[in-house]
Amino acid sequence: MLTPNVDLQNKTILVTGAAGFVGANLVMELLRTVSPVHIVGLDNVNDYYDPSIKEYRLAKIEALAKECPASTWTFVKGNIADRFLIDALFSEHSFAVVVNLAAQAGVRYSITNPDVYIESNLIGFYNILETCRAHPVEHLVYASSSSVYGSNKKVPYSTDDKVDNPVSLYAATKKSNELMAHAYSKLYNIPSTGLRFFTVYGPAGRPDMAYFGFTNKLLKGETIQIFNFGNCKRDFTYVDDIVTGVKHVMQNAPEKAVGEDGLPVPPYRVYNIGNNSPENLLDFVTILQEELIRAKVLPSDYDFEAHKQLVPMQAGDVPITYADTTALERDFGFKPSTSLREGLRRFAEWYHEFYQSKK
Repeated sequence: MLTPNVDLQNKTILVTGAAGFVGANLVMELLRTVSPVHIVGLDNVNDYYDPSIKEYRLAKIEALAKECPASTWTFVKGNIADRFLIDALFSEHSFAVVVNLAAQAGVRYSITNPDVYIESNLIGFYNILETCRAHPVEHLVYASSSSVYGSNKKVPYSTDDKVDNPVSLYAATKKSNELMAHAYSKLYNIPSTGLRFFTVYGPAGRPDMAYFGFTNKLLKGETIQIFNFGNCKRDFTYVDDIVTGVKHVMQNAPEKAVGEDGLPVPPYRVYNIGNNSPENLLDFVTILQEELIRAKVLPSDYDFEAHKQLVPMQAGDVPITYADTTALERDFGFKPSTSLREGLRRFAEWYHEFYQSKK
């Protein structure tokens, strides 16, 4: 196991995408477990999905921050593609660690709205890298994605696999982030770690994800479409497990070293964070419907069969995602372990509270 070499206590940390699903949960975990800590959160709070969920997450952070008087929380509404804003933030704050979670997410959306992916995922990430060069940090951690594995046939997916077959623009931008980070690590000795997340889910998650979208549709009496005729498998990873993995990584920056040529060996790593246990989509839907009934989101006599439709694979999708987490376990003694039922139960209970208990 690695020995932590970045002490988060009393450090200033930038979390981009702080109103996002993973970002907000990470901020709250840091406030709960590190004291004192100084966190600056950046997010443009766009309307890619219901902004009220982002506002809900930010309100939760604000409430928690008030219970942590030794720490500070500062929220900045803005876009990582705004170079002047990023420069100003780095000039004002002495960031020890940067966690870049800001990105335009979603595989299918990238087919119809490519411009926003170029702006956020490429230009925005370039701005982060350039500013880390001008204002050196102890560690840059950034979100990649399981989508980089594209049409790879070998499973489980290993970070040692070749990933040069993206099947969506979103995947291509995430692979580009890894390449850009590697170049900057090599050229400017910036310690960086990329994290390939596998299908993150949980309470207050993204409404464009299957479990959330299915729930919305079933509640309206609409039909849910199950792609690849139900033969897809996904490595569903509960958000708390993702956040635990991110926190472990933040505290372990790749060591700087000099190679035989006298030049820096890139202080660069990439990890998978996934459940290492892919679930069949039909099984997933069965568990979801059971938990929605249990949480009283849907009535006990709901006719699920009448609201299910098996359809072919959609462009940009892959039949299976499956994480090899060997490196994560080796370096941190950790692997995600929350069961799908437990995770979906927490989601269903949150959904009932957020949308229905106020009626």
